[in-house]
Amino acid sequence: MVSKTRDKFIEVARQLFARKGVENTTMNDIASASAKGRRTIYTYFKSKRDIFNAVIERETDQVLSRLRLIVARPVPAEEKLRQYVDVRFETMKEVVSRNGSLRAGFFRDVRKVDRARKILSKKEVALIRAILDEGVRAGVFDLRDPSGMAVIISQTIQGLDVPFIRDNLTENGINKEMLKDYVTDVLLHGIVRRRES
Repeated sequence: MVSKTRDKFIEVARQLFARKGVENTTMNDIASASAKGRRTIYTYFKSKRDIFNAVIERETDQVLSRLRLIVARPVPAEEKLRQYVDVRFETMKEVVSRNGSLRAGFFRDVRKVDRARKILSKKEVALIRAILDEGVRAGVFDLRDPSGMAVIISQTIQGLDVPFIRDNLTENGINKEMLKDYVTDVLLHGIVRRRES
């Protein structure tokens, strides 16, 4: 019952934030839309910021679930990295698009974006590291520092989230599919061991 009530508050808050915006949604709005008393919501969340962070965490969990499936697939590390880049961009686009005014906040409020990224970043680096370690063990990736490279790959992808979601590289002749291909190409050609002819 406890987790059901908390989950309901998170989902209702997500919907209200998406429709009305975080700034225009009150704790009373969330309690009322959840058919619960105001005291009940404060049992689970200290503040609107607390529930906002729970919403962001729930959304990032969805991203991570999809990425974990990629890491678990029985395919070569190169293909996992390729699929990881593709799924990561597409899933972030879905999450941001699904959340209405959170989308506007994603583009406007750097602090909110950073909070969301911090929640996601450490876990994402660990997933990328698993792919890199697998590639090193298979003799496909030649890396001096897989941990450092995992951080760089994660940050590179995160840095391209907004251009991908907004599709604003088309003015440079780069559409979303090309962006994913270029990122993957740069990553793999930077780390794939060159085979002697």
